[in-house]
Amino acid sequence: MHRFVVVGGGAGGLELATRLGDRYARKKSNGVPRAQVTLVDRYPTHIWKPLLHEVAAGSMDPFTQELEYAAQARWHGFEFQQGELTALDRAAKRITLGRVLDDDGAELLPKRALEYDTLVIAIGSTTHFFGVKGAPEYSIALDTVQQAERFRKRLIAACMRAEHQAHEPVESNPGTHASTEPRIQVAIVGGGATGVELSAELRNTAQVLSAYGLHKLDPRHDVGIVLIEAGPRILPALQERVSTATAELLQKLGVKLMVGETVAEVAPGLVRTASGKTVRADLTVWAAGIKAPPVLSQLDGLPVNRLGQLQVRRTLQTEIDDNVFALGDCAACSWPGNERNVPPRAQAAHQQASFLLRAFGNMLESRPLPEFTYRDFGSLVSLGHFSAVGNLMGGVIGGNMLIEGLFARFMYMSLYRLHIAALHGYARMVLDTFAHWLRRTTLPRVKLH
Repeated sequence: MHRFVVVGGGAGGLELATRLGDRYARKKSNGVPRAQVTLVDRYPTHIWKPLLHEVAAGSMDPFTQELEYAAQARWHGFEFQQGELTALDRAAKRITLGRVLDDDGAELLPKRALEYDTLVIAIGSTTHFFGVKGAPEYSIALDTVQQAERFRKRLIAACMRAEHQAHEPVESNPGTHASTEPRIQVAIVGGGATGVELSAELRNTAQVLSAYGLHKLDPRHDVGIVLIEAGPRILPALQERVSTATAELLQKLGVKLMVGETVAEVAPGLVRTASGKTVRADLTVWAAGIKAPPVLSQLDGLPVNRLGQLQVRRTLQTEIDDNVFALGDCAACSWPGNERNVPPRAQAAHQQASFLLRAFGNMLESRPLPEFTYRDFGSLVSLGHFSAVGNLMGGVIGGNMLIEGLFARFMYMSLYRLHIAALHGYARMVLDTFAHWLRRTTLPRVKLH
């Protein structure tokens, strides 16, 4: 049997392993499966990463949305191995997985080696702090469910402390009247999609927490949200009209925008910019950029670009090894007709997973591999329950159209449902949607503990 090993259980990696398992590991020829498929991830569960800002704001309970890799493997005919990729031996076609420890530091699984015939690396990206002093220590990134939950708990704790503290004036600058200063202030560094979506979700969270009596602070006046962006506008990767529309909506929600401000230092309780401004911050979220995981530059000589991504050809094969593929955020794939590479988006990872499923079919039949072509269907940004904004492009409408409001919100929600359909099929996706709706009718809009 051909041995496929997929490292990384994100949107692209999990979809690929699931569909490979369905097509080649479950169907048998002469009583034997055509391939053995193994998925590797350092965590035991999967959650769609674009939802982490909702987990951080408390508007989504991650434990109702997580998918157990072991269960998915059982349902779709592949094998799951928990562990972190630490080394690659291309000559022996073998990867090494590090030890897995429990919460107390005891060993659950030892260091192991897995052999492959075809290796797919899809380990995504991690937060880029750009060497800013204090940023790793005093800000919270949103790479994992654990980080998002940490922020949510700290936010609720800050609200409770602010409610019960002595009602003394809160001033950040001498001469500033207390009524103009929020009792709690959240600073979000980075005006990309994550930062923008989190700022809107936090405004909704403040309102819900107040409605449920968890704190008696004024959700608009006493909970301040500051969004800091180094570029001249928020959402720099999207079209300017999308950025402008989003900025107007955020300002209506009471989110303070600071554009053209590069963060120079993060310290306890404050953020300093390169222009000399100081922003009070009871909580700081770092959403200013991403980079490839450092392990990619240590994988047996596989070439990486300046961002640490694996250099791949149009077939998604790495430049020096035909048996090693890469997809998603960790892959630097050219985008013909554009100056930049394929962008690090969930839709790109989904398209690449679908492409590799077809390509591997060719490979097993000893036919030439096709070349990947990215199709940009546009971008959508959720502003929580308030609105959504984005642009549809190309294959969706045959042009380029700005959308916002209820239609944009519906399109945004559909993205996650399509991911669920890719993992479970459309019938189970419909049932999951209905079950999710039933849960929401008996639960508060924000997780309160």
